[in-house]
Amino acid sequence: MKTNPIELGLSKNSTSSTHKRKRGVSILDSFLRIIAFIGTLASGILMGTTKETLPFSTQFFRFRAEFDDLPTFTFFVVANVVVCGYLLLSLPLSIFNIVRSNAKNSRIIFIIFDTVMVTLLTGGAAAAAAIVYLAHKGNTRANWFAICQQFNSFCERISGSLIGSFVGIAVLILLIFLSAVAISR
Repeated sequence: MKTNPIELGLSKNSTSSTHKRKRGVSILDSFLRIIAFIGTLASGILMGTTKETLPFSTQFFRFRAEFDDLPTFTFFVVANVVVCGYLLLSLPLSIFNIVRSNAKNSRIIFIIFDTVMVTLLTGGAAAAAAIVYLAHKGNTRANWFAICQQFNSFCERISGSLIGSFVGIAVLILLIFLSAVAISR
């Protein structure tokens, strides 16, 4: 037997406000996905196009630094591109949730895949952050010298690319909480 909202003690205004609240959560979800997409795209492009050659060189040696000289930076670019692609592909489903704000299965799918993507992005960003720290500070015990005095532009770009990735991580964590709240209501 189906019950009316009035029989359950709910007025039409409370069901309408619940629907508006869920729709607002869905709109915020789409907006945050766009922000995370832009952050991860910018990080991937910035790191992927990073290279610098020093103006002085000898006849046999050329001093250059590129992102693909270190596998950690390559992993960082791949992680950002994968997460960026996921965010782009998840946007239509997020827009679908605006139209049908009561859809719970898509929210569960979002929680699962967002968690996988935040894990991948965190792994790539943390590994790249460790190398960026070594590039700036070096490690005298291991005879790793800081290269940022020589490759200043390179270090600025790789440091800047970390910002977009960490913004993407923070937004993905917010999206996980947002999906969990939308399911619980």
